[in-house]
Amino acid sequence: MSADTRAAPGRPLTGKAAAPRRKGARRSLVRALPAAPAVVLLVLFLAGPIGYCAYIAFTDLQLTGQAHASFVGFDNFRAAFKDEAFLNAVWLTLVFTVLSSLVGQNTLGLALASLMQRASKPMRTLVGGIVITAWVLPEVVAGFLLYAFFRREGTLNAILDGLHLPSQNWLFTLPILAVSFANVWRGTAFSMLVYSAALNEIPKEITEAAEVDGAGGWRRMWHITLPMIRRSIGTNLMLNTLQTLSVFGLIWVMTRGGPGNRSQTLPLFMYEQAFQKSMIGYGTAVALLLLVVGSLFSLVYMRLLRTEV
Repeated sequence: MSADTRAAPGRPLTGKAAAPRRKGARRSLVRALPAAPAVVLLVLFLAGPIGYCAYIAFTDLQLTGQAHASFVGFDNFRAAFKDEAFLNAVWLTLVFTVLSSLVGQNTLGLALASLMQRASKPMRTLVGGIVITAWVLPEVVAGFLLYAFFRREGTLNAILDGLHLPSQNWLFTLPILAVSFANVWRGTAFSMLVYSAALNEIPKEITEAAEVDGAGGWRRMWHITLPMIRRSIGTNLMLNTLQTLSVFGLIWVMTRGGPGNRSQTLPLFMYEQAFQKSMIGYGTAVALLLLVVGSLFSLVYMRLLRTEV
């Protein structure tokens, strides 16, 4: 570099040496312009509301009987962790998420996708249509259908009575299991579609070579299929977990969080505190904690997705 273009330490480049940097900055700005409307919309409708909710979570805002809200710091969060009903909702949310998402939808979706790879076209069309129909139903409609299935005079008990097996009021004796099954029934189609697409991308030569070497179905699944669709598994788990953490209408229609609070997950607890007891500040603090839980799950799954297969 010549003496007239070299900059002294601590001094910015000038003249011809600074021109490439200015051109690079302009080029980056031009490339970013198409994304500007999306960024503005995200700030207005996502970051803005989240920021406002974060502020409310640190106040004692109520729906009725209050002229002005006061800043209370971390009082709402301290009250939550001392509230047995909140801790119960946290536990039930974890149970509901593990049973219906991590185990139920994920496992059943993979099993259906694997079976449909070997099924005839009419069978694939029939099974796919049934499973996807449950997925596209509105959440409230699905909740009423499963309520009719599990209630004391419902379809499940009619089948058990016909088989001379003992029946019970499932929504009273095992409410969290009933709503978990309902979420599996409704949401398995998404996992099935994700895994069907992933399985179609596996080269047939690999599985055929494993069969020639004498590998059975389970060994092929464990040593070939699962490692090759690892990224799809991580993506599916992340999306299913986030969706399950926010389930409200399905549980509300079936049990309303009852009997007592035996099926009251965090979204229902938040609704009760904010809109039934009018404690908007406390309810929003619970919602913020739920957002943190979802973010932690997302970070774990994104870490797994960055790992090379």
